[in-house]
Amino acid sequence: MNQVALVGRITKDPILRRVSQGRVQTSFVLAVNRNFKNQKGEVETDFVLCTMWGKPAENTAKHCGKGSLIGIGGRIQARSYERADKSRVYVTEVIGEDVRFILTKKRANDDLYSEHVVSTPSRAAETGDAEHFNLPNHETEGLPIF
Repeated sequence: MNQVALVGRITKDPILRRVSQGRVQTSFVLAVNRNFKNQKGEVETDFVLCTMWGKPAENTAKHCGKGSLIGIGGRIQARSYERADKSRVYVTEVIGEDVRFILTKKRANDDLYSEHVVSTPSRAAETGDAEHFNLPNHETEGLPIF
């Protein structure tokens, strides 16, 4: 059984991408606090890459900005692709199938779509054109999330 449920905050405004055959996709990083404190008494946070397709992707990109608290249900997927420099990149992500908006925050800008159009998701991975799957640079503003 491959099921996952997470509640956390989106670290950056989700951007909707159009892929082949009119499908839409968004990926974002969800900051999820752990249920315990470390030796310093601090709550640690995991940053989980999430990808959504279709209507859930549209709704997430439309209604959620950085800092939105959401619940996501789906499955874990592991994949890899080869970069132009022949190095292999391994990615583990949550493929979201269900989303619940707990506390939404406004988007920083109203542009839901990126200018980046991908012919097919598998082709993007083959050509190394999958930069939207990489984690963003370390963001320290407002962290820890809760």
